[in-house]
Parts: sequence; C-alpha cells; structure tokens
Amino acid sequence: MTAEPLVQVEGLRKYFPLRRSLWRRPGGGDYLRAVDGVSFEIPRGSSLGIAGESGCGKTTLARLLVRLLTPSAGRIRFDGVDLHALAGPRLLAFRRRAQMMFQNPYEAINPRFTIGRALLEPLVIHRIGTPGDRMDRVLAALDQVHLSPAEAFVDAFPHQLSGGQLQRVGLARALMVDPVFLVADEPVSMLDVSIRAGVLNLMKEIARTRRLTTVYISHDLALVRYVCDATMIMYLGTVAEIGPTPEVLARAKHPYTQLLLAAAPVPDPGHRAPEIPETELVPTPIGPARGCPFVDRCPHAMAVCRAAAPPLAAVGRGHYAACHLYA
Repeated sequence: MTAEPLVQVEGLRKYFPLRRSLWRRPGGGDYLRAVDGVSFEIPRGSSLGIAGESGCGKTTLARLLVRLLTPSAGRIRFDGVDLHALAGPRLLAFRRRAQMMFQNPYEAINPRFTIGRALLEPLVIHRIGTPGDRMDRVLAALDQVHLSPAEAFVDAFPHQLSGGQLQRVGLARALMVDPVFLVADEPVSMLDVSIRAGVLNLMKEIARTRRLTTVYISHDLALVRYVCDATMIMYLGTVAEIGPTPEVLARAKHPYTQLLLAAAPVPDPGHRAPEIPETELVPTPIGPARGCPFVDRCPHAMAVCRAAAPPLAAVGRGHYAACHLYA
C-alpha cells in the first residue's frame, strides 16, 4: 500500500473479563480474547472490508477504531496521533472526524426523537453552524441520501420509516459532521435484498465524492468484493489473511478464508464448491491463546501449529496470511 495511512493499528488487543461461576475455573481463563494482537493500516481515501464468522471480533474492532472501547493493549494511531492519548477537546475533535454506522438502524436512533431532531443533535454537540442554518444542513443531508422530499421526513419518527429509509438516516447522521473516516458495521444486513444495492451504491458514491476512508464490517463476502479495496479476514480475534480484495478473494491462501469462500453461495446452478474437510469442533476465545487459533479445524494442521501462533507471512504483493504453510 503506497498511500499514506490514515489509521495505523499495532498489536491491538481487547480482553473482556468474565464473571466467575460454577462452570468457570479460577485463574487463567477468566477473560475473553475478543481482539488478540491485530495489526494493519488503512490508507487515506481507501476502503477496507473486515469479514469473518459471527463472534470473530469484527464489531469489537470497529468500536475500538472509533474509540467507543478502550484497548487492553496495543495502539491505534489516527492521522499520526495515538487515540489513547486523546482527552477533552482533542477527543471531541476526533469524534467529529471519525463516525460509525451501527448494524441495527432501529436501535441506533432514539425512538423519541424525530428524524430532524436526530440529525440536528451532532450539529449541536459539535457547535457546527448557527441555529438558523442547521435545519438547512439537515434537509441537504436527507436529500444527499436520497430521502426526498426532505421536508416529509423531518417530523417523522423512526417507527414510521422502513428499514432502508432508517439506514439512510443513519448514514446521513454520520455525515452531518463532515467526517474523514467512516466505520460501517453490517450496513445492509437488516435490509431486504431488493434495497441493499441502492444503499451500497449510495455509500460508494458518497465515499468517492467526499474522499472518505471507510471500513465495512460484514460476513457477506459479496458485499466486501463489491465495495472494498482491501479485505481482512478475522478468526477468533486475530488476522487470518489481509490484502487487496481481488487477490484475497480470488487466490485465498489461509485455510479459513478458503473455507469461507467455499461456503459462500454462487449464483450459478452449475457451480460446485470444492469440498474442504473440517471438524465440527467449536474453538473458544476464552483463556490464554495456544498455537494457531484455527488448528482444531484446519485440514493442514501440523505439530508446529499447536506449539506456536503463525506470523503474517507474505504470499503475494501486499497479500499476507497467518499460516505456518507459508511462514
């Protein structure tokens, strides 16, 4: 990646403590490794897709990137500044530059607020504009996300809108403060298939015109293929594979990425997905890490896989996989 990175993540970890119970052994396993030693960069103006099965740490990582969560270890640098060092006015300034779209549009917007009030809120918090021109900004934002006529939506409440309309409101709210970094957590997972393409095309258009740096969190590889320049595959809180999207999805190297691609539906009745052997054992992110996190499900597991975690190894131009087959 040649462009200057806007976001630099180094050795990021987020562990959640667990409550003791009759089924929990004291000591050693009293925490859950949601994000475990993740490192990557996001160049300015580019889009990164983060994919993986449920529970792999995608959403936790998204919240860490916008500092809704504090890391247990590691560092996130945003435009050269350590996020952990920000406080007071500097933290507020960062929140204006980095915004997040949440997965469930019905829970992301206060049901007691009208749509106009919900969009005015970030302008008031960040003291943007004057009271007289803020409503003009709200109407312009609604028009930009194709909710027209905008005047018809200002006084509506969230329950009066469809899922697609409400997701567009969530996008408009994120854009109200003119951010340079947008994290979208499963932005279309709750929408009907018929309107997903419209929302994705809208997000691509806005990201291009505003030169936004974007992160898309998704379990849908088709979405990642369509909108993302680079793709990162996560497994049990770690990076399994990362690289340019066409390279990762066409020439996957990590056994887990190959498994994900084999499980993804293909709109071709004659297509036969390759058979990839896999155990039914469900691994756990609880307690200390031991060896490769994918070892119990991997068809290529070796003795070294149980003894040591594999480093990210170069498997192509800008393409890396955490697997002992290539280390």
